[in-house]
Amino acid sequence: MPDTPQVQDTVTTRAINAIRALTIDATQAAGDGHPGMPLGAAPMGYVLYVDAMRHDPSEPRWPNRDRYVQSAGHGSMLQYALLHLTGYDLPMAELERYRQWGSRTPGHPEHGHTVGVETTTGPLGQGISTAVGMAMAEAHLAARYNRPGLAVVDHRVYVIASDGDLMEGVSGEASSLAGHLGLGKLIVLYDDNGISIDGETAITFSEDVLKRYEAYGWHVQRVADGNDVEAIRRAVRAAEAESARPSLIAVRTVIGYGAPRLAGTPKVHGSPLGDEEAERAKANLGVDWPAFTVPDDVLAHTRAVAARGAATRRAWQETFARYEREHPREAHELRQVFEGGAPDLAGLELPRFEPGGKVATRKASAAALNAVARVMPSLVGGSADLAGSNYTDIEGERPMAPGDMGGRIVHFGVREHGMAAVANGLALSGLSPFVATFLVFSDYLKPALRLSALMRQGVVYVFTHDSIGLGGDGPTHQPVEHLMSLRAVPDLVVLRPADGNETAQAWRIAAERRDGPTVLALTRQNVPNLDVPDGAVARGGYVIAEAGGGRPELILIGTGSEVALCLAARETLEAEGVPTRVVSLPSFELFEAQDAAYRESVLPRAVRARVTVEAGATLGWERYAGDLGETIGLDRFGASAPGDVVMRELGFTPEAVVAAAKRTLARL
Repeated sequence: MPDTPQVQDTVTTRAINAIRALTIDATQAAGDGHPGMPLGAAPMGYVLYVDAMRHDPSEPRWPNRDRYVQSAGHGSMLQYALLHLTGYDLPMAELERYRQWGSRTPGHPEHGHTVGVETTTGPLGQGISTAVGMAMAEAHLAARYNRPGLAVVDHRVYVIASDGDLMEGVSGEASSLAGHLGLGKLIVLYDDNGISIDGETAITFSEDVLKRYEAYGWHVQRVADGNDVEAIRRAVRAAEAESARPSLIAVRTVIGYGAPRLAGTPKVHGSPLGDEEAERAKANLGVDWPAFTVPDDVLAHTRAVAARGAATRRAWQETFARYEREHPREAHELRQVFEGGAPDLAGLELPRFEPGGKVATRKASAAALNAVARVMPSLVGGSADLAGSNYTDIEGERPMAPGDMGGRIVHFGVREHGMAAVANGLALSGLSPFVATFLVFSDYLKPALRLSALMRQGVVYVFTHDSIGLGGDGPTHQPVEHLMSLRAVPDLVVLRPADGNETAQAWRIAAERRDGPTVLALTRQNVPNLDVPDGAVARGGYVIAEAGGGRPELILIGTGSEVALCLAARETLEAEGVPTRVVSLPSFELFEAQDAAYRESVLPRAVRARVTVEAGATLGWERYAGDLGETIGLDRFGASAPGDVVMRELGFTPEAVVAAAKRTLARL
């Protein structure tokens, strides 16, 4: 590009170059960051924040605001500059502390950390996919709650996405679903700069993206010059007028625009410009004001957004007040969604399963899910094409479908990763989503699940077929390492219930959680119903069978289907004179959250003879087995055979538990 871009001394151009200047200043001060994307995409960001979006910086969480998702999270300074310029509570001092400890301007946008950031982004593909969930939530709530003359849910979701976002498979999964559902309120601006970290995108990325999105069912446009503000405006207006399809606008930009030597090269992608290049870039852009300042005329121009946004918000509040008067029940339900607090489960009647019978915990989960759904209208979700195996249908409800988004069932298709990312968008919009697949396929969605935990969103993950006990599908479908892998995720609660009654309690826990996601790991095979005290599962672990005389010499600890093995082994050991306690430990996380006195009452340190039993990886069980105990687990892959045969052949029998118990007792 030429050393000196054409400088137009208009307030619009100066505002756009103020975004660029703040990006240069922040990345220079940090000695780190990704200046290239914001320098090229600044006009797009300006059009969205100043012209297109309905938002009120003084009330950043008002429910009917338009949402902005910076899917290209590495270009975070674009969003931070826009938030500051339009009047959000993000003072210049925070931009000066970009990427520093304790600042509100981390390297990638983080939901709940920076005002105005709707979702955490950075892992490419997640932002645009989460935005699909936000658009689904808007369409669902509008279909379910809007009334003639009272459109209390009516907002758009805008995204800026990069080449890298559109390379990621998760974005294809979610975009395909968005096109199928006809999400007309979703508008994606594609920062088409042709550069990735390794070089020109042409080295790996040569398809016609617009034709691909046309095939997905999207409305597509191209803007040839990313500095043509009026062309971007026209394209956005055309996208807003398209109600039946999501929109993709490919905007040809120059990464690092303004930098005389580095613009258009990979070198500007992930490193500051350097002092000389920064100075020359500012000169090229006509930036003649000091670092970390904004000219008064620019600030007056961009902060006019606040007055317009406040007026829009007040008009909506008046509409909602009328809605409350005319539709009080619906308004109450909507307020629960808007406020995102704990649901009212006062009328919840969980199913009970009589001891002596048997039921697969996936089937017990279906009964509990439907009990929760009857009292929790915000509960929506479905399966990745496995509803008949996961038992995740909501009785009496219809699926979300093109032209009819009011149902509470979501058919995600074979799109596990996209499903989980979409669920994050549903949760961030105030809904209570659940998603389902086989436990082994949790690997396909792990990055989105990790973001659920990082953002502390109450997504419920229903993972059935939780062990080798599923049988004939064989080792490709039999999870081994998955439970421990999930337990390693911070702020995620993993629940592996032992029977139908533990499963019902687990669903209550999952429905009530608002500070993070929950995994329910459920059996395909039938397991015996147990006598589970009320509230026991919420403690994470509890004594389900006490030793004869109340003073155990041995403790057997199990989860899920293996609790039944422990109980059967206990009968043998007690008959042989060994006082044996059985502990059901459905959740490591909930158990460790209990006070020390409770944990000691369940697993007293003085009882060193212990056996843990779980049909999965043994790593991590040493904390409960102790120095003398044994762990019965699985550190190999499974096999294809009937489930009971696989369990027996791989050592999951009462006899094996008894033998392990005797070995550990012999070490005392």
